[in-house]
Amino acid sequence: MNIFKASAAVVACLLALNANAALFDDDEARKAILDLRQKVEASQQRSSEDLRRVSDENAQLRRSVLDLSNQIETLRNDMAVLRGQNEQLTRGISDIQRNQKDLTQGVDERLRKFEPAKVTVDGKEFVAELVEKQQFEAALATLRTGDFAAAQTSFVAFTKRYPQSGYKSSALFWLGNAQYALRDYREAMVNFRTLVAAEPDHLRAPEALLSMANCQVELKDVKSARQTWASLVKAYPQSEAATVAKERLAKLK
Repeated sequence: MNIFKASAAVVACLLALNANAALFDDDEARKAILDLRQKVEASQQRSSEDLRRVSDENAQLRRSVLDLSNQIETLRNDMAVLRGQNEQLTRGISDIQRNQKDLTQGVDERLRKFEPAKVTVDGKEFVAELVEKQQFEAALATLRTGDFAAAQTSFVAFTKRYPQSGYKSSALFWLGNAQYALRDYREAMVNFRTLVAAEPDHLRAPEALLSMANCQVELKDVKSARQTWASLVKAYPQSEAATVAKERLAKLK
């Protein structure tokens, strides 16, 4: 706006000079007009240069604003991508943590299956390994099927493998029963006697004495059977086995 006003002022001066040209000498008038004209042209040239400069600055400013806008848009897109990657990473971490937790729980459960655990057999509580428990139960299941030879083999192997097992007395009792069924009375008596000597308070001890007496009867050793029955009645008077022993002793009188 200032440039245009200056130009208008110059033009006005020229008009005024033209109007008063008669007041001056022709040479002086021409010279003044030329000077003014040069000033006007110089002013117009400066005005054009200023306009170009302003236009160039505006164009550069617009390009800068456009570049900045593009950069902002690029940053927004990058942030959106990063946000998506972050969400995906968060989900991935959550999945890994959940899988790790499930895996840990599964491993713990499997390990617990192999850890020694408390069991109760024939009124006796003790700690046994899983394999130990499985082998005893398998041998007992074989006995119950009536396969006494296989049961004898299983119980013999069990007592050798686990000589300090809490199952040992129960295993000796059922081993003696398998041998009795196989008519191996002497070996059966050895196992019954071993049970009573090792654990006289065992739940199966009265039955073991009664079974030992039965073996003695089968071997025609009634005298020894009488002594065994008497020992049974004396050691375990309240047991069912003692009641049977009393009845058998009464029949011998």
